Amino acid sequence: MGKYLEMIRMRFLMMLAYRTNYYSGILIYSINIGAYYFLWTAIYGGKENIQGLSVMQITTYVAISWMARAFYFNNIDREIAMEIREGRVAVELIRPYNYLGMKVMQGLGEGVFRFVFFSIPGMIIVTLIFSLQITANPTTWMYFLLSTLFSFIINTQINLLTGMMTFFLFNNDGLMYAKRVIIDLFSGLLLPISFYPLWAQDIMKFFPFQAISYIPSMIFSEGLQGTAMVNAIVFQIIWSVVLVFPIAFMWRIAKKRLVVQGG
Repeated sequence: MGKYLEMIRMRFLMMLAYRTNYYSGILIYSINIGAYYFLWTAIYGGKENIQGLSVMQITTYVAISWMARAFYFNNIDREIAMEIREGRVAVELIRPYNYLGMKVMQGLGEGVFRFVFFSIPGMIIVTLIFSLQITANPTTWMYFLLSTLFSFIINTQINLLTGMMTFFLFNNDGLMYAKRVIIDLFSGLLLPISFYPLWAQDIMKFFPFQAISYIPSMIFSEGLQGTAMVNAIVFQIIWSVVLVFPIAFMWRIAKKRLVVQGG
């Protein structure tokens, strides 16, 4: 376990060396949240709520969605794809650790860095500027943090599956781009799932995307409470377990298909 903790530390320190990028990122995210704030304020007009969410809840939802994304987002699918194309994965496979486990730990180290240096200061800034509804309920905070952790797990699992497709396609840049668009659209990052047509909501229940952004954001904005909040966490747990099986199956086949291009 020690070597995996060291990977978290090393990725954290590597990100720290380029921390200026994230200081500018705080400003960019703040501007982005501000744009959504004024957009939703205009959409609501004089209405008290839409689909059970007040204007204060929806603006808080948007802010939390983007700041939580800073934690769960990572590029390990692109890293895996690059290592496969360049042949470096062959060296990684003979090292004394699990390759996929190492990638997960690197993603976690990156997420911890963003959470400390990006999400926390970013939320302080946008809260002061836009007067967001920040809950003081410790139970809500506990469920939100737990839900955000599962968001990272599920998003990372999807990235592992996407990255491993390079073993079969050799160049899956288009697939990775499509995956990112699908997650941003169907995870609830751009629009809460409850705002979609009922037929679309029924379809989304069979996919893990809403477990990435919609659930933690709804918990924090208190759009989900009580039993609904517990059921949402259970939904995340189920998908985090279910996704283990296709990852293990694909990894077993992928290792047999390894072709080092140009080598």
